[in-house]
Amino acid sequence: MSNPIEQIRGEALQSLASVTDSETLAAWRGKFLGRRGAVGKLFGQIGSLPQAERAAFGQQVNALQAELDAAFDARETLIQSQAMARDLEEGDIDISLPARPRRRGGLHPSTRTHREFQAIWADMGFHVYQSRDVEEDELNFSLLNLPPHHPARDMQDTFYTADSRVLLRTHTSPGQIRAMRELGAGGSKPIRVILPGMCYRQEQITARSEIQFTQVEGLAIGRNIRMSDLKGTIAEFAKRMYSPEAKVRFRASYFPFTEPSMEVDVECFLCGGEGCRVCKYTGWLEIAGSGMVHPTVLRNGGYDPSEWSGFAFGMGPERITMLKHGIQDIRYFWSNDLRFLQQF
Repeated sequence: MSNPIEQIRGEALQSLASVTDSETLAAWRGKFLGRRGAVGKLFGQIGSLPQAERAAFGQQVNALQAELDAAFDARETLIQSQAMARDLEEGDIDISLPARPRRRGGLHPSTRTHREFQAIWADMGFHVYQSRDVEEDELNFSLLNLPPHHPARDMQDTFYTADSRVLLRTHTSPGQIRAMRELGAGGSKPIRVILPGMCYRQEQITARSEIQFTQVEGLAIGRNIRMSDLKGTIAEFAKRMYSPEAKVRFRASYFPFTEPSMEVDVECFLCGGEGCRVCKYTGWLEIAGSGMVHPTVLRNGGYDPSEWSGFAFGMGPERITMLKHGIQDIRYFWSNDLRFLQQF
C-alpha cells in the first residue's frame, strides 16, 4: 500500500521544483494538499483498508502531508524573495522619490517669546541663570526686603508646603540673591544675568490671571551703574523686541527690592499709539517693572552698596505674547488645546 504514497510524493516534489510564480504555486497546493487533492484522497482510502493496516497507512499519509507542507512553505518563501529582488532590479521602487512629509510640531508660543528674550539679552551681554521653583521663604521674601508682616507680602498669595519655610516661588526675584551669592565671588565681581522661569500664585483663574505663569528677571551689578543705564538698556530691548521705532516711557512705581522703582511702557505696536482695545485706548502697553537694586538687597547678596550698584527688571512673556498676537485669554497657554497651539 506504500506505492500510491510514494508515487504521489515523487510527482508532487518533482512538479514543485519547477514552480516559479505564486499562481502556479497556488494551483499546486490545490492539486496535492487541497481538500479534494491527492493527499486528501489517500486519507479517504483509510476506511476501506483492513483494520490491521489502517494505523500504519494513516501514519505514512500524515508524514507525506507534513513533508509537502514544509516543501510548499520553503518554495513560497523563495518565490517571494525572488519577486522582491526582481522588483528592485527592474526599478519598480524609485528610492529617489521624496517620501511623504512627516507632520512636525511647533514651539509653544511662550517658548517662542522666551527664546526671543534670551537671544536679545544674550546679544546685550546677559547670560541665563537658572534658579529653583521651590524656594525658601527667606529668599523669596525676607532677603528681598520683605520681612514678616510686610504689607507687600499680601500682594502675592503664596503656595506654602507643609513646612511654612518652604514655598513655590511667587516671582523669579529670589534668583537675584542666589545669582549674587554664586556668581559674585563674595561681592567682588560684576554680573549680568537674566533669570527665566515659572512662578506660582494662589489666585483665582480668569482670562487675565493664572496660578502659574512665567517671568524673566534681569539683574546687572557693577560699579557706578546708574538709572540712566537701566533706562537705556530697557529702551534698547524694546527696539529689538518690537521695532526700531518703538517709543518707551517710564512711570514711577514701588517695589520693595528696588529703589527708586519704575514701570516701563512701550508704545502700542498694534495701533501705533493711536489707541485700540488691546492698549485700552491709551496708546501704551506695560511691559516691565524695574528699578535700582535696593541697598539692603545688595547687602544680602554679598555686595557693599557703598561701592557697588545695580539694576533689576521683571517681564512677563505671556503678557507680551498676548499683546503681540491679540490673545484674549491667558488660560489658552496651559490648556494644551491643539486648535490654539497649531496657530503658532
